[in-house]
Amino acid sequence: MTFDQLLQNLANGISLGALYALIAIGYTMVYGILRLINFAHGDIVMIGAYAAFYGVAMFILPWWISFPLAILLTTGLGMIIERVAYRPLREYPRINLFTSAVAVSFLLENLANVIFGGRPKAFERPAFMNEMITIGNTQVVSYTPFIIITAVVLFGGLLYIVNRTKVGMAMRALSKDIEATGLMGINTDRIILFSFMLGSALAAAGGILWATKFPQINPWMGVMPGLKAFIAAVLGGIGNITGAVIGGFLLGLTEIMVVAFFPSLSGYRDAFAYTILILLLLFRPTGIMGEMQAEKV
Repeated sequence: MTFDQLLQNLANGISLGALYALIAIGYTMVYGILRLINFAHGDIVMIGAYAAFYGVAMFILPWWISFPLAILLTTGLGMIIERVAYRPLREYPRINLFTSAVAVSFLLENLANVIFGGRPKAFERPAFMNEMITIGNTQVVSYTPFIIITAVVLFGGLLYIVNRTKVGMAMRALSKDIEATGLMGINTDRIILFSFMLGSALAAAGGILWATKFPQINPWMGVMPGLKAFIAAVLGGIGNITGAVIGGFLLGLTEIMVVAFFPSLSGYRDAFAYTILILLLLFRPTGIMGEMQAEKV
């Protein structure tokens, strides 16, 4: 492999890792507060991509209006899911929440299949994302730096919210002890709802960026990115936002570089992610930045 090829593969790995990280943050925020794995999260990724697609294809909106509008609509969907499917079950055994999350996932997939149809649709990228950028002897498609820059901006905004605002302080308090936080006068329902909405917004952004990188959408397109993002969240230490970002980038880089150095193993690309998960759970169950915590009941 030449140096130019290495740079090209690094760019691809970083952009893929950025997508995994964006989606993984939603998993890790919800788990950090409720100890719930939101298995519908990958399908929210799919809804975000479809909303952006129809904004451009059906309503003839420019991409710079359609994309943010799709994120807002998907954020609203996250709010509805939390209010209808999760909040009423919060006081019941956690298996009820888990079952509800799985049910919501299947519901979204089958509704999308009925409403949008099962046939894959071509996602049209904005014209500026199809240009070739030459750096030395290395060429990358312009959507690659766009994905990376957008993801970094979103990460920065999220870290500012979590670390520099009152609602972020409340989110961090809830992740330690929901009951004690409520006794301090904080509206825990509102903070949990905000966390779901924020995670859904990032998932929608991840879905739109995923569709720009892999320009074909279908009702099941969120399943594999959702699983990979979950692995990234566990790799970084589920419940830790910085860990989710690190885990996403590591997973994306690992996938791309393994295939780059060993092309004959490209058919086993997904298997590497699951192997990493198994080894991680065996040798470091808390992940890179996770901490051992008592299970909440």
